[in-house]
Amino acid sequence: MRGMVFDEGELGLVTDLSVRDPRPGEVTVAIQAAGVCHSDASVIDGTIPFPTPVVLGHEGAGIVVAVGDGVASVREGDHVVLSTLGNCGACGACDAGKPSHCRQSFGKLSRPFETDGRKAFAFANCGVFSEYTTVKATQAVPIDPSVPFEVASLIGCGVITGIGAVYNRAKVTHGQSVVVIGVGGIGLNVIQGCRLADGLPIIAVDTNPAKEELARLFGATHFIDASTTDVAEAVRELCPNGVDVAFECVGAPALIRQAIDLLDWGGTCVILGVPKIGTEASFVVHGLYNDKTIMGCRYGSARPHTDFPMIVDAYLAGRIKLDELVSRTYPLEGLPQSLADMEAGELARGVLDISAAV
Repeated sequence: MRGMVFDEGELGLVTDLSVRDPRPGEVTVAIQAAGVCHSDASVIDGTIPFPTPVVLGHEGAGIVVAVGDGVASVREGDHVVLSTLGNCGACGACDAGKPSHCRQSFGKLSRPFETDGRKAFAFANCGVFSEYTTVKATQAVPIDPSVPFEVASLIGCGVITGIGAVYNRAKVTHGQSVVVIGVGGIGLNVIQGCRLADGLPIIAVDTNPAKEELARLFGATHFIDASTTDVAEAVRELCPNGVDVAFECVGAPALIRQAIDLLDWGGTCVILGVPKIGTEASFVVHGLYNDKTIMGCRYGSARPHTDFPMIVDAYLAGRIKLDELVSRTYPLEGLPQSLADMEAGELARGVLDISAAV
């Protein structure tokens, strides 16, 4: 089968890729579509250290084609969105509805693939830039088959990370003022999450003025072009005391500091952007004494088997925008071009059309 493999500093399409059959508690999925995320680019540029060879891709949807022993949550033929968590489903964190806190979901690297006689890792427990992948059954969340795969794939990372950060982590409520720094795939979903939560105003900030149209489409009430405008001054004109919640969606230390400085008393900064491992950010400690909070947020604090179906239902009801996230589709071998287009700021999300045979 075909797949996009990153190995020794090189990204390329291989045609000799294979994936092992599912073991107990696992399923094999024929990938139909996969979103292209900054985290995939971060492996290539070294921001996220990851062993190689590795099949990239972690935002995917497909059809279950094989089920291991003991699996009752999905069946062959089910349409599924894949979660990156790979949580065990049985520990205290999972039982408490916090699968992103499960120790089994982080740091244990799966190698279900083989290429050129070597085992290959699956990035983020998924490896969806391939025609087939084998994952834990807990990662495969059944969805309504009427949802197109190209939009369903985005639920598994960009959508849940943004909307989950609003609902599960920050818990934005009616009338709270919000600033969203960075209007990429994550930022757009933070914006629409805040719209659903009835935040007001919702202020989007980006250095690319072309992002304004999309930001407003997804629910931003204001847009600040950070390339020409003093962001702090512009935010204070709208919210003189600062905002209730600031989301940093870029991963830049200076922007994390800016997000903290934009908070009103009692405000919350949620950090979603992923800087290079080891990066430090600073802030003035005295400013936190007015009950301000700085929050990390992993994967939208997601509960995939609860949140993914909710997102699908909201999409089918016309309350969540997914179609509008797909800026362009590419064939599997078009991954390098999609990464270049993403880095150029031309996409909300690029999607690979993989359409593996079932």
